[in-house]
Amino acid sequence: MNFELTPEQTAMRDAVRRMVERELVPVVSRFDDRETLPKEAYLEVLGALAQQRLTAPRLPAEAGGAGLTMLDYGILFEQIPPTIGMNLMSHEGCVTRLHLECSVPQQERLLPDLIAGRKVGCTGSTEPDTGSDPRGIRTRLVTDGGALRLYGSKMWITHASVCDVMIVTCLDAREGRGGREVIKVVVEKARSPFVAREIETIGLTQGYLGEAVFDGCIVPDENLIESARGGTSVLRETWNVNRPLVGLQAVHLAQAAFDIALEYAKLRKAFGKAIAGHQLIQKNFSDMATSIEASRLLCYRALALVDQGAPAEGSSAMAKRYAQNACERVVWEAMNVLGALGLARETRLERMYRDARMLSIPDGTNELLALMHARELTGIAAFRDARPS
Repeated sequence: MNFELTPEQTAMRDAVRRMVERELVPVVSRFDDRETLPKEAYLEVLGALAQQRLTAPRLPAEAGGAGLTMLDYGILFEQIPPTIGMNLMSHEGCVTRLHLECSVPQQERLLPDLIAGRKVGCTGSTEPDTGSDPRGIRTRLVTDGGALRLYGSKMWITHASVCDVMIVTCLDAREGRGGREVIKVVVEKARSPFVAREIETIGLTQGYLGEAVFDGCIVPDENLIESARGGTSVLRETWNVNRPLVGLQAVHLAQAAFDIALEYAKLRKAFGKAIAGHQLIQKNFSDMATSIEASRLLCYRALALVDQGAPAEGSSAMAKRYAQNACERVVWEAMNVLGALGLARETRLERMYRDARMLSIPDGTNELLALMHARELTGIAAFRDARPS
């Protein structure tokens, strides 16, 4: 085992880090950090990410992607602030799923604008009563007067209000289909209008999290996804990558909070010396650094298992759950190091804490992830098996 980054990985990481500071931070800094970015500004962000080929990292070069290993992608993804990274994950997940499931004509029509960052994509799976179990969905595709119509709603969808393209998971209730099979359709906002609204949340407030309501919107026949890998298999496959990516967003926050606290502790004096020299503060820094390093390595290992084609569901669940919990503790301790100043907006720690709290929910709650990990450890499911129907 070699825990050192290769020269190529280091160069890619540093290039993304510079791009974030040079091109992304100035865009998001133009706007109040408690309000969603205007779509025009977000398209600037997507364009910059596209230049680094981060809008299609999992696609091979011949398909317009970066052809990255998932470990390399994780190393780069860690450099992106979560208020941007969580949006990128939704967009990139849409690109990956279209590539894996759509026909060549569908790919040729839909992917170029998404990969270039000219349009925004997302996936609509979660519903008000259904989250990690996509077989419990109620949204349905029906045949009405010779046209395909979509009925239902999706909840907690990143990009719901700004997307141009949404992959919608639904039940196949077309005439003679029975309404039990899980299928997917591509909903293009310009061709199939639907109602969307933003949901105000505690953190990641510059991002987009919303609800989409489909009240009989017409879906063109050409947007039905006739996947050879039907059901929920592609969703689960991409989740195994997304979970450690969410964990690495937690690592990003924890590392940033640690750096702020360490700099402050070296300057702030109490009882005649810098507080960094007091025993309890030193223990706190040791605990924080250990949590950050353990979280990073767990996430890297989960992504490396995906690259190796090894079973990764339990490892990805463990990595995301541990990293998110550890991140909350680290940011909390960093706030304590700064004392009263840690509560002030100017230090950004209170925002980091709110953002960290948001990371416990996407791609599986911590409670569900614990059960998924334990299922792999014991071979016994504590809930209905999530294998495809």
